[in-house]
Amino acid sequence: MAKQPDTWEKGDLYEGFMGRWSRLVARQFLAWLGQSPAATWLDVGCGTGALTETILALCGPQAVTGVDPSAGFIEFAKRHITDARVTFEVADAQALPTSAASVDAVVSGLVLNFVPEPNRAVAEMRRVARSGGVVAAYVWDYADKMEPLRYFWDATIALNAGTGRADERDRFTVCRPERLAALFTGAGLREIETTAIDAPAVFRNFDDYWQPFLGGQGPAPGYVISLNDDARTALRELLRRRLPAAADGSIPLVARAWAVRGRV
Repeated sequence: MAKQPDTWEKGDLYEGFMGRWSRLVARQFLAWLGQSPAATWLDVGCGTGALTETILALCGPQAVTGVDPSAGFIEFAKRHITDARVTFEVADAQALPTSAASVDAVVSGLVLNFVPEPNRAVAEMRRVARSGGVVAAYVWDYADKMEPLRYFWDATIALNAGTGRADERDRFTVCRPERLAALFTGAGLREIETTAIDAPAVFRNFDDYWQPFLGGQGPAPGYVISLNDDARTALRELLRRRLPAAADGSIPLVARAWAVRGRV
């Protein structure tokens, strides 16, 4: 099967797929950073604005700028976040439209693994951060405890071993704490730390779990829509059998992210 491109353009579909779990992780991520109020922030790869919105709600920022290469996601963020302290702009993480040493906190949520050259993105994040400023990011733990996706990819491989090369565990090897620390070290950051952040990912029922995979936003949904009807049905039914359902039909999973931070 030819590799399906990752699609990121429809904010409402992404929110139903990953945005809800990203928001839970964002709260813990920001508490871990402990940034002082009245700071200026840059959210690199802001997507639909989950992390930006959480910064506004919890951190008392002076200003927040969100940048993302997807015009569709930027338009979604602009419609849903109208706080006067925030601005959004279409931009590439590898070439940020921001002056050097101009931002107190530069953050990125669930993005670095999708950047073609993540070392360039982290170098850019360091460039725009002020001396003493924080640079930080988080990514999903695709290899283990990002369970909504781990169950999905394990099922696809059980049905067709050849699909393993599409598995985000194998595609995104940067999503491990030691790899993230090395990336930040290579950018010249100091005081580097990593941590795991676990958020509950509880689905009301199987349909609540399955329907977001039909939206085409991201690698796993992109894979689902590439299947023919019979293959899609086989995958759906295998997942229905494998997922750990509670007595009330809900499906309690864990969404783990790995976070990394450093200072300029």
